[in-house]
Amino acid sequence: MSQINQLIVSEKAAGLRLDRFLAVSFEEYSRSYLTRIIDHGRVTRNGATARKRDNVAAGDEVAVDWPPPEQMQLDSEAFDLPILFEDEDILVIDKPADLVVHPGAGTQSGTLVNALLGYDYDSFTEMADDNARPGIVHRLDKDTSGVMIVARNPISRDRLSAAFAERLVEKNYLAITAGTPAADSGEARSPIGRHPKHRKKMAVVERNGKNAVTLWNVLSRSAEAALLQVQLETGRTHQIRVHLAHEKLPIVGDNLYGSSSCTIEAPRQMLHAWRLGIRHPRTKELLEFTAPVPDDFLAVARNLGLETPE
Repeated sequence: MSQINQLIVSEKAAGLRLDRFLAVSFEEYSRSYLTRIIDHGRVTRNGATARKRDNVAAGDEVAVDWPPPEQMQLDSEAFDLPILFEDEDILVIDKPADLVVHPGAGTQSGTLVNALLGYDYDSFTEMADDNARPGIVHRLDKDTSGVMIVARNPISRDRLSAAFAERLVEKNYLAITAGTPAADSGEARSPIGRHPKHRKKMAVVERNGKNAVTLWNVLSRSAEAALLQVQLETGRTHQIRVHLAHEKLPIVGDNLYGSSSCTIEAPRQMLHAWRLGIRHPRTKELLEFTAPVPDDFLAVARNLGLETPE
């Protein structure tokens, strides 16, 4: 079944070409995909089929009839999941680096979702949907390690998703940065949106960005690097990586946002989801989970003369 989104063009967006208007309104989709949607006649303006070169006016009603998502075959795979906690409602894991969270374009197997199906097929199959993300209520980048909480039934999924959406979850990370901040603590409150030129990247933007708040404090320093404890108050895509890079403190090993002048060697981006605090979706008990600092992170920190927490 397809989904229809209806938009009213604001004064601020008046005059934009239709394809540009959709790109601004739906940042999660590429410009080329949105153009195909228009070319296939799935976008109307004031009830008439629209063209990508049409300019929108304030008050125009734009409707997007999204094509139904492609059905994706979800295969169960048996491989070890480092489990921190589990009960009938939730599963908390210590996600290893280099593990993709869910299947997508170019990645059909070897993901966390495949492992979840292998671990508890009945529970996660019950929640399988067109997005191939059964039980997933938040995500970590492929090369970020650490705590992830997964729902084991539809009620838990809905309640956990609401907790993340309403910012009722405490999320603390460890990050090793190239360079050291002048202060012992700081914050970044710059809005984040799609990079204007590189569609795979996010960036601090002046227009059309989403509010993003990142707090940090220094745990350890050395001559060329620092270990930061980072707390997220919002959950934008690549938020910590983008904010720290914007503050001239790129994460060591980050090939997408890191500095080309950084000579510190690391096997992957040195970002670890260290602690997560959340209320249990059924009992409402306040829970906190900690993922041990992984060996590769410890090795880089040690080589840089940084002290890591116990």
